[in-house]
Amino acid sequence: MKITLNGLSTYLSTGGKTPLDDGKALIFLPGSGQSHLTFILQTRFFAFEGYSIYAPDFPGHGFSQGKPLETIEEMADWVAELMNHCNLQSAILIGHSQGCLVAMAFAHKYPKLAKKLILIAGALQIKVNDYLLNTSSNALSDAVSMMIEWGHGKNGHFFSPTQPGHSLMGVGRELMLSNKPEALNADLNACNQFDAGLIASTLDLPVLCILAQSDKMTPIILGIKMANAIKNAKYVVISKSGHMIPLEKPDEVNSEILSFVE
Repeated sequence: MKITLNGLSTYLSTGGKTPLDDGKALIFLPGSGQSHLTFILQTRFFAFEGYSIYAPDFPGHGFSQGKPLETIEEMADWVAELMNHCNLQSAILIGHSQGCLVAMAFAHKYPKLAKKLILIAGALQIKVNDYLLNTSSNALSDAVSMMIEWGHGKNGHFFSPTQPGHSLMGVGRELMLSNKPEALNADLNACNQFDAGLIASTLDLPVLCILAQSDKMTPIILGIKMANAIKNAKYVVISKSGHMIPLEKPDEVNSEILSFVE
């Protein structure tokens, strides 16, 4: 559905169900250059499990208008504005990659609004090399190709997803190219400048880290470091998956999320 937030048309996926004011809100936060489509195999599942789903496209991404936000802190504030608009008193935040940084920044600044965090394929710092940063600004298609190659594990590369009829590489490429041209560069710069290690010890809520065994973008060792830095965090490892776990291993991811939120 579309809402008007800060005077701009903003797209919000609800998983095919109308959100209810029942205290069971899940907010899905995508990674760099991504949109609500990253979580397409989670949002519908949890909507039909009885949860109220909010999977927004950030400004300049997907179907949302506006200029891409430039910092992780701005993104966290934007999520708070979204919650206020939707009259949400609290929610469980589920972030993937960059979305993990946004979720941690949000929980640090707005602790009363965050019930739990689920951090998928994340790290305390997501450093981006200069070549990718420059390419995302000067040759977007090349940058997207590099990220799609590195972001998927063997299932994606060999066109053998768990959901028949999908090309993970093709979906990923079209997803990223559907944003405003400047969105990916803005996201990567935002990640490059943020260090969640400075706030991790202040987080005081239950946290689940879902990590990928074959993640090349945020290697599993960094995910474990993230989990160990948060006092109420635990982690699980999904085997035979790359960075794009929500699409590569949706059944396993959904099972872990369901166990944690219930």
